[in-house]
Amino acid sequence: MEKLKILVVDDEARMRKLVKDFLVKQEYDVIEAEDGEKALEIFVSTKNIALVILDVMMPRMDGWETCKEIRKLSKVPVIMLTAKSTESDELLGFNLGVDEYITKPFSPKILVARVDAILRRTSNISKDAVIEAGKLVINKDAHIVSVGDKNIDLSYKEFELLTYFVENAGLALSREKILNNVWNYDYFGDARTIDTHVKKLRSKMGECGSYIKTIWGMGYKFEVEED
Repeated sequence: MEKLKILVVDDEARMRKLVKDFLVKQEYDVIEAEDGEKALEIFVSTKNIALVILDVMMPRMDGWETCKEIRKLSKVPVIMLTAKSTESDELLGFNLGVDEYITKPFSPKILVARVDAILRRTSNISKDAVIEAGKLVINKDAHIVSVGDKNIDLSYKEFELLTYFVENAGLALSREKILNNVWNYDYFGDARTIDTHVKKLRSKMGECGSYIKTIWGMGYKFEVEED
């Protein structure tokens, strides 16, 4: 079986080596880039990169700009490494389609655990690959969501969130439960991250956005309205 490729982008050689050593132990194929421009060259020329680990502060092209360019080409999962994590930074990242944040200094074991979790979900092929809910159709294998005959463009995390809602239709889901299941780790940030994603998700879903009900003071529930 071919190893999954991970692109590690950081201007510090020591940091790249640290991350690479831990990922290689887990049987990943690691490709390195020292700045955003080099990362884009590699991303375009290399097939089947499964995930990108991207530092924010870099010369020539920073992580934000690099992520923006990658998103024009692909919905590959992106983990951002940042020296500081503020609410404004996270909102900017989520708007660019960032999937995870890890604040420096970090535990390499935690980083590997998050990489494992994301790649398990993105590389897993389910027997129940197509889910239908009202006018909504989710193809889990192809990572495609459609409303009627029109596909809607979702980021990786928005896709995972919507799939989780549909697979738990009718259940009242707290923000904490959603974070722990969709983000797949104990999230130490602000639970309003969920609200930001739900707002964008509803907007992209159009008429089906009303399927996601707000439970005030608790969280959300996915419920298809009967005609």
